[in-house]
Amino acid sequence: MGSILVLGANSTIAQATVRKLTDKGKHFILTSRDPSQLEDLKNDINIRSQVDVQVREFDALDFAGHKAFFDDVVGSVDVLDGVLLMYGAMDDQKLAEHDFAVARNMIDVNYTSAVSMLNIAANYFEQRGAGFICAVSSVAGDRGRKSNYIYGSTKAGLSVYLQGLRNRLHRAGVHVITIKPGMVDTKMTYGLVEPGPLLADPVTVGRDIANGITARREVVYTPWFWLIIMGIIKLIPEKIFKRTDL
Repeated sequence: MGSILVLGANSTIAQATVRKLTDKGKHFILTSRDPSQLEDLKNDINIRSQVDVQVREFDALDFAGHKAFFDDVVGSVDVLDGVLLMYGAMDDQKLAEHDFAVARNMIDVNYTSAVSMLNIAANYFEQRGAGFICAVSSVAGDRGRKSNYIYGSTKAGLSVYLQGLRNRLHRAGVHVITIKPGMVDTKMTYGLVEPGPLLADPVTVGRDIANGITARREVVYTPWFWLIIMGIIKLIPEKIFKRTDL
């Protein structure tokens, strides 16, 4: 039975996604900086779905330890079928403008660590000739907006990286999926995003991610209406766009 490695499984979106994917009979390796936070999820999956679940500690910023971590995961399962990269950091834009440590944290968490881990995973799946990589980017990466351009730039970099990785791995039979959520009601966005009709439920986003993996989609906007919203925003001429408050 194949297994799926979930990087950042303590996020509400990750947990909603995993619960949807348990119906497929996959086993899971759930990771977090604090594995104790995952015990409830592990027990719930074990009881409801009768699938094996491992819980492991993972530090996204421990770049030097990524290869040993991944090799240890591969050695602990029969087959690794996929990797879900679900973690991220979104800090206050104004703080990031004046404190590079804040900006660098978003860069390192959202982009540098993703490239480090996914390069390792890509080499494994390419050699195996099968598998999938799914990573959560953001609609914020579709266009630089003054309200969150530092965070958005990290997600833009991730989206382009995933696009190139998808092209590289296609002939090897490895599928790469880019997830682009809009605003989601999570711990990461608490206090940074105003409640409103565009604020999505993590369960909805998790369902869309799980369905996208099953259907082998390439890019998933979630909820679906963000594809239209961002399509319109990308069409606004720069001369006009720079005068907006977006």
